[in-house]
Amino acid sequence: MGSPTPSEALPEGDAKVAAVRSMFDTIAPRYDLVNRIMTFRMDVGWRRRAVRSLGLDAGATVVDLACGTGDLCRELSARDLRPVGVDLSFGMLAAARTRAPLAQADALQLPVRTASVDGATCGFALRNLLSLPPFFAELARVVRPAGRIALLEVAEPPNGLLRAGHRVYFGRVVPLIGGLLSDPAAYRYLPRSVAYLPPPPELLGQLAAAGFVDVERTLLSTGIAQLITATRRSPSPAPA
Repeated sequence: MGSPTPSEALPEGDAKVAAVRSMFDTIAPRYDLVNRIMTFRMDVGWRRRAVRSLGLDAGATVVDLACGTGDLCRELSARDLRPVGVDLSFGMLAAARTRAPLAQADALQLPVRTASVDGATCGFALRNLLSLPPFFAELARVVRPAGRIALLEVAEPPNGLLRAGHRVYFGRVVPLIGGLLSDPAAYRYLPRSVAYLPPPPELLGQLAAAGFVDVERTLLSTGIAQLITATRRSPSPAPA
C-alpha cells in the first residue's frame, strides 16, 4: 500500500500502519541524503542535542524507536551509551549504518522487558505512529523509574512570518526535493502527516498521564523542530 495522494484523506488504523511501513521501505536507500539536504544538515545538531538532553551515565541502555537508518543510534554510541534500535520498516533496518542491535517491531508493542532500559529516543516519528497515548504508555512500561526520554518532531515557528515561510518550504519545496531524489508520493505525504500531531499542550498532557514528570518542550532552529524531554516517574514510597 503506497502513500496517499494530496487529494486523498490521510489513512487511519491498520491502513496507516501499512502505508507507513511501505513508504519507509521505499525511501530507505536515499533517506539520509534527503534529510541532510532538506534540513541543511540541521537535523544532525538536533539529534546531538536530543542525546545530550538525556543526561544519562556512560553505559546506560537506550532504546531508539523508529530508529530508521541509525542516526540516533550512532549519536548515542558516540556518547558511550548503549543503543538498541527498533523500527517497523525492514527496509530502513536493512539500510542502517550502525553497529547497534536492531529489531523490527511495532513501537506500540515493543519486544523489551518492563523497566529494562535507562532511556528512550525517537526521531521525527510521532506523527507516523498509529496512536500516541498507547505509545507513551509503552514508553512508560519499558523505561525504568527516573529514566529519561527525548523525542524529536517537526514543529511550526511561533513567529507568523517565519511560520508562513516554513509552510511554503515544508509544503512545496520539501516534496520537490524528495520527489527529485527519492519517492515523490512519500514526500508529498510527509508534510501532510503533521496533521496527525495533537496540539502541544495535549501532547505534553498525554505524556504526563502516561507516567512522566518534568515534561518539557523546547523549540529548535526558530521553531521548525521541537524536542520533548521527560523523566519516568518514580513510584511513591509505601506509607509507613
